[in-house]
Amino acid sequence: MIKLFETVSQQLELKNVDLKPGDKLKIKGVVLHDAERFQIDLGCDADDLALHFNPRFHDDADGAVLVCNSKSDGCWGDEKREIHNPLQRGSDVKIVFKMAGDVFEVELPDGQEVQFPNRVVMDVTSYIRVTGDFKLTGFKIC
Repeated sequence: MIKLFETVSQQLELKNVDLKPGDKLKIKGVVLHDAERFQIDLGCDADDLALHFNPRFHDDADGAVLVCNSKSDGCWGDEKREIHNPLQRGSDVKIVFKMAGDVFEVELPDGQEVQFPNRVVMDVTSYIRVTGDFKLTGFKIC
């Protein structure tokens, strides 16, 4: 179990993590008052991401939107966009990522669940990055 509380930096990058199907990643934090976007990435490294979770608060096309994607060998896949974005600027949030093998299940603070397929068929997630307009206050793998 890894726990991290009260990071001052607005970026966390972990390598050599061992997230497998059945594991959960719980992230707590505060969306900054002037947030434009933040991202939580799960994969092998920055160029191979099984899940790129990217809440945007002022998207040119859709306004406040949740964008999910994957990246393989540095090339992005097709975005999945969820128009319902329950995350609010200035709010405390808890986001739970469930590794379910062929799909990632993302539980949002309002109970909504977003699913995103494991397109790159990654059995083990060894890289986690949290960056952007988000103050991380809690991090737990269970």
